[in-house]
Formats: sequence, structure tokens, C-alpha cells
Amino acid sequence: MKRGGVTALFLAACAVAGLLAAIALTAAPVGGADTGTTGTDTTATTAPPTETAPTTTTTAPRALTIATGVTVGRAPVGGLAPEAARAQLRRLFSRPLKLKLPARTIAVTPQELGAAAYVGDALKRARLVRPGANVPLSVKVNPASIERYVRALARRVDRAPVDSRLLLRKLKPYVTPGAPGRRLKQVLATRSIALALKTHDRGPVELRFDELEQKESRATIGDVIVIRRGQNRLYFYDGMHLVRAFGVATGQSRYPTPLGRYEIVVKWKNPWWYPPPDSPWAKGAKAIPPGPGNPLGTRWLGLSAPLVGIHGTPNDASIGYSQSHGCIRMHIPDAEWLFGQVDIGTPVYIVAP
Repeated sequence: MKRGGVTALFLAACAVAGLLAAIALTAAPVGGADTGTTGTDTTATTAPPTETAPTTTTTAPRALTIATGVTVGRAPVGGLAPEAARAQLRRLFSRPLKLKLPARTIAVTPQELGAAAYVGDALKRARLVRPGANVPLSVKVNPASIERYVRALARRVDRAPVDSRLLLRKLKPYVTPGAPGRRLKQVLATRSIALALKTHDRGPVELRFDELEQKESRATIGDVIVIRRGQNRLYFYDGMHLVRAFGVATGQSRYPTPLGRYEIVVKWKNPWWYPPPDSPWAKGAKAIPPGPGNPLGTRWLGLSAPLVGIHGTPNDASIGYSQSHGCIRMHIPDAEWLFGQVDIGTPVYIVAP
């Protein structure tokens, strides 16, 4: 084939290809248009679809609250913002602890006792738990601070026992009531206070005491003898209760029975009688052994007053009169009965009326 023929065939083929391409282009949709709409512009470049920006409303940020029904250390904080819950927990923890004493109740704050609560840690957990849960509120106690407080409290409330005293009122024995003492159980008090703080118990916490007994009380005073010199009578009491009364003989005006408070210092059965030295009325007298003629009878109760005692006498006629040389004479059976009742140390009051 000749060169010109080949060229003609090539050009004819190109014309046919161009015609087919034009037909295909005319049948395609326009880019970016909605499906089902034919565009009149054959340009391939089209504007992208416009997106509508979402509408936003500006509001104040809302505080994160604790779930409903949550408690911290059994204190309700549900529905509260953290700062409100913090303030409430601090207020509740700062409540005074009541301490019950025998006659009154006192109050002391946790801060005075050196205690502190871990409020921040508890609130962190409270914001994470389910509704209705309880979060423990841990408490830090300072045992040394509590011990110092308890020692100071003990100095205020401890009491030494007050012994009863024997007095003579209206010529009769009177025993003052006195009072037992008390001593705070400091170790137990420290433990009880620490436990109350840790468990958020505000009491009242009853503090315990050791009772200190009286050395002398109305129950221990015992026997008392009152001798009324002017009446020549001896009264025997059990404490303040009169047991028996006796007629006696007391000293002559020249040798009066001494007045005052004394006590029995010696007890002798079937005593010897010895003449008192330097006594004109006994000058030249000799000692007399026990027996019917002994001027002391069968019993002698020596008093702390020198050379004076209570004793029996064979001279019954002297009873009821002031006829002795200072001693207190009794009928022998009465002296024997009294001898069996009293002990060394029994108080003896001798009064004038």
C-alpha cells in the first residue's frame, strides 16, 4: 500500500474514535449533582456540596456531684458537689466528743485531742462508688495527745478519800460521813476516746474510775465510851448507837477525874493494885494481889490519861458518887462485861455535865 493511502486510513480511524468519545461523554452525570438530574454544562469541575454547621448552645459548666444516697462515714453526701461534701464532713467530724463523769458531762473537740480525718481521700472514693454505697472515713489519732489530755483531766477529777471523824455533839458521839475517793482509769479512758474518734461516735463515753476506800468510815469507827462526870454515868456506844449505860463512881473534888478525849491503852484481867507514887493518900500502902479485897476488882482498863483507868470495885456503895481518886469505878459484873466488849484503842470521852 502506498504511503498516501495509509495516511488516509489513519485519519479516518482517528475521526471515528473521536466521534465515539464525544457520544460517551454526552451520556455521563455531572459531578456533585443529586442523582436523577441532567446537567447542561459539560465542564467536569463542579463546586462541592455545602455542609450546614450544627447549631451549638453556650451553657455554664455543671459541677460533678456525688451519686445519690452515698454516705461517707455514715454521713450523707449524696447529690452534693465535692466542696459542699467536704465542708459537711469537716463540720460533722469537728463535733465535740462528750465524756461522762460521775456528776457531770464535759465536751472536747477532736482537734483538742490531736485527731484528724482523711476527708480528701474519702471524697475521691465517694465520686467513684455506686449510688447508696458507704465510704469509710479514716481518722488519724494521736495517742500521745489523748494521753496528755487524760492526765490533765485526771488531775481535775481524781479525789482522795475523806476519812470519817469521830466527834462529840451534844455529849453524844457523832461520826462524819466522809467520802470514798476515786481515781480515773487513764489507760482505759485513752483507749475509749481513741475508739470513739475512729468510729465517729460522739458519746457520751462513760469514763471509769477506781474507788479508793476510806481508812475510817461510819462502819469502821466501832465502840465509843462517854463518861459524864457530873452524872456519874458511863455510856457505851457502837458508833453513834447507844448500847448500854452504867452507873459509875468518879473522882473526888480533890482528885477529879480528868476531862478530855483519851483511849484505852491496856487491858488486865485480875490485876495487882500498886499504890500510885507520890500520892499522899496512898503513902505507906502496899501492893495488893488479885482477890476479893483488891480495890481494882477483877478487871482494869487503863487510859492514856496517866494513872487513870476504868475498873471494878468491891465498894459497890461508892457507885453513883464522886468518891474515887480519879479513876472510874464500876460494879464488878459491869466492868467484866465492858472488858469483853472493848479493844485497845477504843476512844473514851470524859465530859463535865
